[in-house]
Amino acid sequence: MPSWWINYWNLENPVPESDNRESRQLAGAYNTKVEPGSEQQSADLSGTPALGAAVLAKALWGLLISGLLMALPGALLPVWRHHIDSNYLLIGLYFLVQNLGVLLVPVWAKRLLNSKGMAACMSLACALAIGGLVLISLFSPPSEWEHWAGRLGGLLLTGSAAGLMNMSVFRAASPAYRQHPAATVNLGGVFYGVGCLLSALIVAGSYSFYTVPAMGLLLLILPAIACILFARTTMPAPPQQSPIGWSAVARELRTPSALLLALLLFLEFGNEGAISGWLALFLTQKLGYSPATSLFLLALFWFALLAGRLISQILLTRVHHKRLLLYSVLLSMLGCLILAFTDNLFGVVSGILLCGLAFSCVLPLAMERIGSRFTYYHPGFYNGIFSIALTGGLLAPASIGLYAYWTGGINVVMAVPLMGSVMVLGAVLLLFLEARFSAAKQA
Repeated sequence: MPSWWINYWNLENPVPESDNRESRQLAGAYNTKVEPGSEQQSADLSGTPALGAAVLAKALWGLLISGLLMALPGALLPVWRHHIDSNYLLIGLYFLVQNLGVLLVPVWAKRLLNSKGMAACMSLACALAIGGLVLISLFSPPSEWEHWAGRLGGLLLTGSAAGLMNMSVFRAASPAYRQHPAATVNLGGVFYGVGCLLSALIVAGSYSFYTVPAMGLLLLILPAIACILFARTTMPAPPQQSPIGWSAVARELRTPSALLLALLLFLEFGNEGAISGWLALFLTQKLGYSPATSLFLLALFWFALLAGRLISQILLTRVHHKRLLLYSVLLSMLGCLILAFTDNLFGVVSGILLCGLAFSCVLPLAMERIGSRFTYYHPGFYNGIFSIALTGGLLAPASIGLYAYWTGGINVVMAVPLMGSVMVLGAVLLLFLEARFSAAKQA
C-alpha cells in the first residue's frame, strides 16, 4: 500500500483552527507558488488533517457513481433503437438535457451542501440517480409507456445526481488533494473511468438477455448500495480554508494560461464525449455491427481510457511532460482518422485503442498544470473547472446530433473529435508559447 494512502488512516489529533491560520499565513497569499518539499509546503500541509482512507474511498466511490451516470446516454442509444430510428436531433437533446442537470446543481444545492453535509448530499445524489434510472426504464422501448419525454426527465435527474455527487466529492477530497494532488486526481480519474466502463459493460452484457426494466434494475444496484452506505456514513467536515473571493478567482480565470487550460479541458472532454456518446451508434449504422457488438467495443474504449490513466503514471516519471502531451494529441488525431475511414474490425479496434490511450494522458497533464498554476485549493473552483470539462463532454455529442441532422448521415461523428483534436493541438502549442513568454518576462 503506497505511503500517501497510509497517511489517510490518521483521523486523530486534528490541527486547531489557529494552527490552520498560522500555516496558511506561512504559505503566503493564495496565488503564491509553493515549491514541493519546501518549508512553506510543509507548513501548509500541517494545517490539513487527513480524513482517513475509508472516508476518501467512500468519497471516490461517488465518482464511480458519477461515471456510471454520465456514460449512460452513449450506452443506451442502441437500447432506445436509435440505430433503426435515427432521430439525430432527439439524440442531441438527450446530451443537452443531461448537461443542463449538471449545470443547474450549484443553483439549488450549494446551501443544501453547507447545511446537511457531504454524506447526506451524496446519499441524495444516489436517490436522484435511482429515480432517473427508474424513469428511463419505464419510458424506454418496448414499454407501453414508451415516450421520449420520460427519457429526457430521467436524464435530467441523472445529470443532477452526477452534478451533486461531483460537488460533494470535491469538497470531501479537499484534504487529500492538498496533500497529494497528482495521486488524488489520478485515483479519482480511475474511479470515474471504472464507472463509465461498468455502464457500458452492464448494458452490453444484458442487451440480448434482459428487458429494459431488467437492465434498469442492474444499473440500480450500485447507486442503491451507495445510497445506503452514504446515509449511514458520518464524514468529518474538511478543514476551514481561508476565504478566497470569487472576484479573485474570476481575475485568475481571465489570464491567458487559465483560459487556455479551461479550453483544453473543455475540448479534450468534448473529444472523449463525442466518441463515447456516438461510437456504438456509429459502428452499428456505418459498419453494420450488431448493437451488442458495438456496445462491447464501446466498453473497449472505456477500458483503454482506464488503462491509459494507469499507464500515464509510469510515463509521467519517464517522459518529458510537454512531449507526452504533444504525442498524446497527435495519436488521438491518428485514432480518429482510422475510425473515420476503416471498414474492418482490426481498424476499429486499433482506432479505439489509440483514441482511448491518447485521450487518457491529457487529463492528468492538464490538471498538473492547473495545480501548479493555482496553488491554492478551493472546492468550488475545482468543481467549476470539472463542470466546464463535463460540459464539453456533453455539448460535443449534442452538436454531433445537430450536424448529423443537417448532413443526413452518421459520417460526421468522427469529424467532430478530429477537429477537436486539432483545436487541442492548437491550445497545447499556445500553452507552451504562453509559458515561454511568462518565463522570459520573469527573467
